[in-house]
Amino acid sequence: MPLATIAGQWARMGVIGFGGPPAHIVLLRTLCVDSRPWLSAREFEDGLAAANLMPGPASTQLAIFCAWKLRGAAGAVLGGVCFIVPGLIIILALSAAFLAGSPPLWVQGAAAGAGAAVPAVAVQAAVSLLPASRKRMAAARATRVRWLAYLAAGAVAVATAGPFVVAVLLACGLAEVAIHLRAGPGPPAVPGPPAGPGSSAGPGSSAGGVLGGLPFLAGPAIAGPAIAAAGIGALAWIAIKVGALSFGGGFVIIPLMQHDAVVTYHWMSGAQFLNAVALGQATPGPVVLTVAVVGYAAAGIGGGLLAALIAFLPSFVFVIAGGNHLGRLRSSDRAQAFLSGAGSAAIGAIAGAAIPLGLELGHPWQAVLLLLAAAWLLALRRGTVTALLCSAGLGVIAALAGAPVGH
Repeated sequence: MPLATIAGQWARMGVIGFGGPPAHIVLLRTLCVDSRPWLSAREFEDGLAAANLMPGPASTQLAIFCAWKLRGAAGAVLGGVCFIVPGLIIILALSAAFLAGSPPLWVQGAAAGAGAAVPAVAVQAAVSLLPASRKRMAAARATRVRWLAYLAAGAVAVATAGPFVVAVLLACGLAEVAIHLRAGPGPPAVPGPPAGPGSSAGPGSSAGGVLGGLPFLAGPAIAGPAIAAAGIGALAWIAIKVGALSFGGGFVIIPLMQHDAVVTYHWMSGAQFLNAVALGQATPGPVVLTVAVVGYAAAGIGGGLLAALIAFLPSFVFVIAGGNHLGRLRSSDRAQAFLSGAGSAAIGAIAGAAIPLGLELGHPWQAVLLLLAAAWLLALRRGTVTALLCSAGLGVIAALAGAPVGH
């Protein structure tokens, strides 16, 4: 496979990849399996399962994995960079406009409008993941009760203790592993197709290494920003948490980023953070690019580039270092048990993220937009990008009509 082909095709996906992980997965499968016989369906499904069982942005790791299968480490690095960079350029350019000291009135209106839709986007993301998660859990009543308990634990953790959400996800996953081991061999759940940004088991190169290393990740997750110095050190620490500890996809880590960027370091206001999440959803590329907006708010363009580099670096390391062993994760009972527990908690956390995000809305007209976005996404089942763009447009109209838009 010529590297030039990988660069061109992966950059194309990075430009047109609006819609988040589901859209990215479809683009990758169409390119690598359906249109061209580069990968078998089994190889692709193994890669998708492994991406769901690792921390970090699942669709980005899948893009890196597919490029790695085609051309080894060089292909993985080139494909991953070409997939990420287009969205990074766009989001940093928009950050300069939306986070400017005195942006034009229409920009303020667009930001306030798009931000109003973000809590509804979080709920829609969680709802879309519920069927696959429920299918993973066996039909027994005790298993379903645990599933509901994990959902509730994730939601409560995000709503009340954002900085500790990763530790809660780890605890739910390990609890399900312990129950599975006590029950004896056999699959813990009815296997279902990997869907969306799932929870993950850890950064090891095999299933045993994955689950064996998990308890040691809880320490950094709980330590939080206290171990990082203010400034670049703090920004680097936030990016590390986003890239290496984000079990369950981009939205799970949003409350943790919000606490650090808004409450701890005061790099941006709550309303500006809503704008950052909206930009991460509305631009092509991974949702985790939201961390680049936080980096821009902390230290300009350099901060945005640094945050993105650190956040995505673990994904490259996981795939390149453990690529030959990732297929084992799909057949590992312990890895699947961990995904059943942590994945369920992650879905609850995604839904619970709507609470702290919704509390940042400061104007009554934004509440109206939130209701409209919720109806568009949940009742009509329409697209996320369309909801954000329409909300931004209505925000511009409201601002020009004299509605308050200040942060």
